[in-house]
Amino acid sequence: MMKIMMIAILVFSLALVGCAGMSQTQQRTLSGGAMGAAGGALIGAMAGNAGLGAAIGGAAGATGGYLYGKSKDSEAAAYQRGYQQGKQGN
Repeated sequence: MMKIMMIAILVFSLALVGCAGMSQTQQRTLSGGAMGAAGGALIGAMAGNAGLGAAIGGAAGATGGYLYGKSKDSEAAAYQRGYQQGKQGN
């Protein structure tokens, strides 16, 4: 169990360090994948298969992070459109 925890911490740390030159959506996808893999590994270790849990958790986390990132990008674009329209109206 301690070995799995150390791997999860290492993966999460590397994900945070590797986000320097990425877009917000890419960062959220990577972070979601790392957190999902860590959580999946912990749950999988309790169920008897940490590797499968990490794979499923990573995929689910990356998908969630990507969708959240796209939602935030869309929100920011809508804000900018509204801001520009308001600016032109004055």
